[in-house]
Amino acid sequence: MRVCVYCASSEHCDRVYHEAAFALGRQLAEAGCTTVYGGGAVGLMGSLADGALSAGGQVIGIIPRFMTEVEWQHPGLASLEVVEDMRERKHRLLTDSDAVVALPGGCGTLEELFEAITLKRLGLYFNPIVLVDTQGFYAPLQAFMEQVVAQRFMNPEHLGMWHLVDTVEEVLPAIRRIPRWRDDARSIAVVR
Repeated sequence: MRVCVYCASSEHCDRVYHEAAFALGRQLAEAGCTTVYGGGAVGLMGSLADGALSAGGQVIGIIPRFMTEVEWQHPGLASLEVVEDMRERKHRLLTDSDAVVALPGGCGTLEELFEAITLKRLGLYFNPIVLVDTQGFYAPLQAFMEQVVAQRFMNPEHLGMWHLVDTVEEVLPAIRRIPRWRDDARSIAVVR
């Protein structure tokens, strides 16, 4: 299974987030999953990769060329794909992934997450999207998205496009139990 993980590059967030990222990387590796992520060496990205590598996991980093020019890439990766820009990076991260996992992060993480959700709404991505709600990080986003539905910008069915879990230990069980998204996704893409 190829799991795309979106996460922060911040070194300055609470250590609990780094510990969760390391644990997720380790668990994915121990389950035989390939971890695909943004290729960075610091923040949650570095912790995720370090966790997977510590368990002998296969980790694929996908990083834009400008980031390699300032040496933001993880030096321990056997597979680092250098792409031209952020758009290509997002496309390559999602392509062929069997699931998306979003750890806490800033605007880059949220932008990647929202693109995956949008593609799912449009019937262009059908696999599970799991948000790891460490310390309630994604609870405000969940409440906001419920407001988006209540205000009739999305349909109630769209709340099923992603799933929150409280801990990284719940990620793989969630991925395994979440069914493929609706084949008729485009028929419900427009708000009724």
